[in-house]
Amino acid sequence: MTNYVYRIISIIYYFFNSRKFKHLDFKTIIRPSVRIEGKEFITISRGVVVQRHGWLLAMKNDEYDPELVIGSGCAIGDFAHITCVRKVVLEDYVLLANRVYISDNQHGFSDIRKPIMHQPVSFTGEVVLGKGCWIGENVCVMASVGKNSIVAANAVVTTPIPDYCIAGGVPAKVLKRYNAVTETWERVFN
Repeated sequence: MTNYVYRIISIIYYFFNSRKFKHLDFKTIIRPSVRIEGKEFITISRGVVVQRHGWLLAMKNDEYDPELVIGSGCAIGDFAHITCVRKVVLEDYVLLANRVYISDNQHGFSDIRKPIMHQPVSFTGEVVLGKGCWIGENVCVMASVGKNSIVAANAVVTTPIPDYCIAGGVPAKVLKRYNAVTETWERVFN
């Protein structure tokens, strides 16, 4: 299908679903195969594109209303999964490659007598992806990533990544940091 056809489908989607969301901007493209749960807790801003087979989940629990916010101009690749039980924010112009997983929670595993799937989901920490950051293919993000930072393909982010950094690895570590004085990316030695 052409982009024109997807735009028409998105307009129809908007008219049938906009009242179900906390906020859904008219100029958003959500591919028909995207699964969205907890729409009343999800904000999707202007110019967002959510590609094929993604999953957006804002899961309400007894204590908190979740907040999943996707800022203006974000591009979310195929098969991306974003789940939240409290707060996940993608600031403006965040770029997610295909198969990115973002979460502020994990399955509980403390009771060894129960299967993990029957244990409660626990909040691990608020996740904010800073304005203009780029998350590579197959990355798992479970901590915040700073403004204009890059996370290399196949990385697992378990601790926050600062602004203007390049990170990679399992677990992800800062590999380069932008030096504003020299206007160059400098290697970080861990």
